[in-house]
Amino acid sequence: MRRYILSRTSAWRGSSRGRSRAIYKDRRIAALVPAYNEAAHVGGVVRGMPDFVDHIIVIDDCSTDGTAEAAREPGDPRLLLLRHERNRGLGATLIDAHEEAMKLEVDVSVVMAGDGQMDPAYLPALLDPIVEEGYDFTKGNRFFSRQSWKGMPKHRIFGNVVLTFLTKLATGYWDIFDPQNGYTAISAEAQRAIDWDDVAHGYSFENDVLAHLALDGRRVKDVNIPAVYGEEVSGIRLGKVVPELLGTLRRAFWRRVFTRYVVASFSPVALFGFSAAALLLWSLLFGTWVVGQKIVGTTPTTATVMIVVLPFLMGFELMLAALVLDILNAPK
Repeated sequence: MRRYILSRTSAWRGSSRGRSRAIYKDRRIAALVPAYNEAAHVGGVVRGMPDFVDHIIVIDDCSTDGTAEAAREPGDPRLLLLRHERNRGLGATLIDAHEEAMKLEVDVSVVMAGDGQMDPAYLPALLDPIVEEGYDFTKGNRFFSRQSWKGMPKHRIFGNVVLTFLTKLATGYWDIFDPQNGYTAISAEAQRAIDWDDVAHGYSFENDVLAHLALDGRRVKDVNIPAVYGEEVSGIRLGKVVPELLGTLRRAFWRRVFTRYVVASFSPVALFGFSAAALLLWSLLFGTWVVGQKIVGTTPTTATVMIVVLPFLMGFELMLAALVLDILNAPK
């Protein structure tokens, strides 16, 4: 049952739930275009959509600048335009778009933002691993290209590196990079396997989708797609986004570890990881007490220091072993 209402306008000829003629290698393709106050760009996105895309699903997240009118302006008959009656955020908008794509029974859904940053020339690069190689999900990686490194602000590079490691740890996809890249494609089978009501509605949407795919053991592949920076201005508020991202990744990590390494089978990953956590916690707590004793004038003995150091070293080695096993178990 929906928790919000959508108003629908369709320029597509025929039933919105009908099956169009598959053009791209006998696959039906839907382009999902989330848009909020993108009147200056969304028309160009619709106009530049390749002919092999069967449906263009634009969801206007209650824009105030005429985004819906700009999307209709090219007059593309493939357009399915939906509009939120109140602003729901990026994640909720993309969830609606995926649900509409499933109703249309397409084979692959590709996300293309309404700000024009995603070059449609790279669509085949995202589609082919799914269509020809059996991957379930593909995503752009801006860091394959040196040009992208040059064009990207340094603080965004640093943030992406840190966020990438945390996402690898949370999802188990150790071969991916640039998890915030929203230029993605997903197969219909993987799309149906995700419980979209359980996916994060905010800017951690991409990370949470990866986490859900990991729980189902889906194959994910990075694709070299250089970044495109135009005149658009980011509206992300780091003070709000960072805690949300960290919370999503923390929940994803524990859900994955418990589901995969405890419930499915008590794996050495869980044994090493939990043992490491206990040893490191002991080392931290007892070490804090030893430092406190030193401050008040009591010199710790060698044996006391070793009781702190040895558990730390053992815990560190066990944690590394758990990480190595987790990397080896990553979906290929």
